[in-house]
Amino acid sequence: MSAAADRARAPVAEPDRLAGFASPREVDRVFGHDNALGELASALRSGHMHHAWLLVGPEGVGKATLAYHFARSVLAHGEAGDGAAVHADHAVFRKVAGLQHPNLLLIRRSWIEKTKRYSQWIGVDEVRRLRAFLGSTAGEGGWRVVIVDRADELNQNAANALLKALEEPPPQTLFLLISSAEGRLPVTIRSRARTLRVPALGADDLERAVSAALARDGQTADAKTRKLALALSQGSVRRALELVSGEGIGLYKDIMATFAGLPELDGGRLHKQVEKLAGAGDTERLELYLSLLLGLIERLIRCGATGEGALDQEAALAKRLVSKQNLSAWAEAWEALSEARAEAFALNLDRSLLLLDTWFRLQQLVREHPI
Repeated sequence: MSAAADRARAPVAEPDRLAGFASPREVDRVFGHDNALGELASALRSGHMHHAWLLVGPEGVGKATLAYHFARSVLAHGEAGDGAAVHADHAVFRKVAGLQHPNLLLIRRSWIEKTKRYSQWIGVDEVRRLRAFLGSTAGEGGWRVVIVDRADELNQNAANALLKALEEPPPQTLFLLISSAEGRLPVTIRSRARTLRVPALGADDLERAVSAALARDGQTADAKTRKLALALSQGSVRRALELVSGEGIGLYKDIMATFAGLPELDGGRLHKQVEKLAGAGDTERLELYLSLLLGLIERLIRCGATGEGALDQEAALAKRLVSKQNLSAWAEAWEALSEARAEAFALNLDRSLLLLDTWFRLQQLVREHPI
């Protein structure tokens, strides 16, 4: 596959695309999701394929890669393909990679020329494209596939418009709805789709997927960085690639250094973190930072409960901060911080306050529940 050439021709700005790496529609291998792929293939083979599937799982584990894999198989071979991979040299692969296949429609957040950014939500105008797509004869015969990435980003009007299409789809139409937060989807949409769980990758599959991505896209990482990235990624290929290729390891070290000082907080260090993370264009960096922070707290809790699960220096932190006596307080803090993060992003609240409040909560926790 001439992935580098294809990506050179593709638009640089894409929602959720990880800089320096292929988009899911350009990836020719699926790792670790044999069960999910098998369920899709079995339904297709049976002749009673459900028209809508909701692919649900953690961020970055390969849901979109799986969706495009199956879409290519259906578009290239229909039921006869049995969900098998389509080679990267196949015309269907190239057309899907370039979003040029007449029987594939991708619904995602739209580009706003005025602000030079993608919209925060998928709007109704984007979903209305379905009317023309489903109303015409399939361009190359056979199946039509609609991928909604991500379905939990549909606004209310867009969700209502999609619902109408899901209620009465034309024959041989397949909807693949991708979601990392199915709770945000209206029950009416969830009830009309068959849910397919796409779990976090196991250690071996994660390492294989990351190694393949680094090799395919000409990226390198030393063994120590790669090992730490894999350990911190929580089964997410995207998270591991963010860590090995960007500043993710540095963010983790900042978090560890701030944690090591608790219950005291270094005002200068905290101010620098807020400056680096709270800007309008820093959403992905902030999301990574908060995911790493919450992941660290999870491991500290697990270590406090079982003596296992902490990485390297984390074990010393767990020994100093967490005990069986204050486990419930730490668990409650983790839940409160998770809810605060979700609310801040959903409502576009002040991110500086989110960061400061996060660390002040942890400071208060350590002071009120010492070992």
